[in-house]
Amino acid sequence: WAPPTTPKPQPKHPTCKFETVTVNDQGQVIAKATKTAEYLTEDLGNGVSLEMVRIPAGQFLMGSPDSEEERSGDEGPQHRVSVPEFWLGKYPITQAQYQAVTGQNPSKFSENGANRPVEQVSWYDTVAFCEKLSQQTGRTYRLPSEAEWEYACRAGTTTPFYFGPTITPDLANYNGNSTYGNGPKGEYREKTTNVGRFAPNAFGLYDMHGNVVEWCADHWHHNYAGAPTDGSAWLSSDDSASRCCRGGAWVDAPRICRSAYRDANEPGFDDINFGFRVCCSAPRA
Repeated sequence: WAPPTTPKPQPKHPTCKFETVTVNDQGQVIAKATKTAEYLTEDLGNGVSLEMVRIPAGQFLMGSPDSEEERSGDEGPQHRVSVPEFWLGKYPITQAQYQAVTGQNPSKFSENGANRPVEQVSWYDTVAFCEKLSQQTGRTYRLPSEAEWEYACRAGTTTPFYFGPTITPDLANYNGNSTYGNGPKGEYREKTTNVGRFAPNAFGLYDMHGNVVEWCADHWHHNYAGAPTDGSAWLSSDDSASRCCRGGAWVDAPRICRSAYRDANEPGFDDINFGFRVCCSAPRA
């Protein structure tokens, strides 16, 4: 007689496999791993689709330690946050996706731009996009909170970048004339690149470091004193006019592309390095 075995629960949604990389402090790849993520696809029409990745619930330490090179004071104090499960765009919203939903493409880098991130979008533009996408799909789409964004970016890591202690232009699209830690200089592309060109993180998300800055839902606060610990957006604000943004862009130095780096701009501001990705709360059929 053998005790009955409990079958391993099967994922509710399609899965995809992908390869992650880890680098040393000089930016050399020292490990690769195959991971799996659940995803869902929204049909936006005209052959355009939107892939959303399931981000599992969990806890993480938000912000950067005092020891992190080139950190800013607004990245602290570090605090533990419990984040419920949610879905996040596999990539930043592309020009093709933005056009499919809104009928417009405000991007500067529009030549061969269908799979480049949309840019020159303000915070207001991104909220309007989410409203239209929600109407089109029957599901509620929104911008991620800062906590959701950083939790998703880190994907379990505590290093400055999801691939390790430094960054190279083989890993992300940023200003390669600048370095971080012991990492090397490299190519400065001076424009956006197609989404998905570089290795993803352990959740299966691409372009979280560099390419375009990504708007978040939160109002700007000058540090994390009194910040929510449940993963929600922090909307009661000491500077309610500005909205948070994350991830750095093609034009930025490495420090601005770190997982913990945060910045803010007026909600009506747009530029050729500003984009976004969308979020959808769980549960979801």
